[in-house]
Amino acid sequence: MKVKVVHKNSGIDKGNYEFYNKFLKFLQTQFPLNSDITVYFLGDRKGKMTTGSRNDNSELKVLCKNRMTRDILRTLAHEWVHEHQLNVLGREHGPDIGGQNEDEANAYAGQMMKKFEKKYPHEEDKMYD
Repeated sequence: MKVKVVHKNSGIDKGNYEFYNKFLKFLQTQFPLNSDITVYFLGDRKGKMTTGSRNDNSELKVLCKNRMTRDILRTLAHEWVHEHQLNVLGREHGPDIGGQNEDEANAYAGQMMKKFEKKYPHEEDKMYD
């Protein structure tokens, strides 16, 4: 499985790209995916998304501009869990994934943040940029 990362006016400092890649690798160990995925870090909203979204083409979109790094990573983890639910676990969804899937994605995203912070305590200053 490959992860392609695209920055579109994200506002993320290029010096922090390695930090975001570290988090993506961490997510891969926690919630492995069966297929390649593209992650878009965006500066502007696309379509109906609020802070993040995913589609059936294994594309995750995360709104970044003017947001704290920790919030960006939490949104990324949330959408990553949805990708795992739908493409690895084979869960069904309608126009709005909702219900159990949403509750689990919220819970696991919070867990991923805590686990990442515990594993990389020396990176804490970057979390609150």
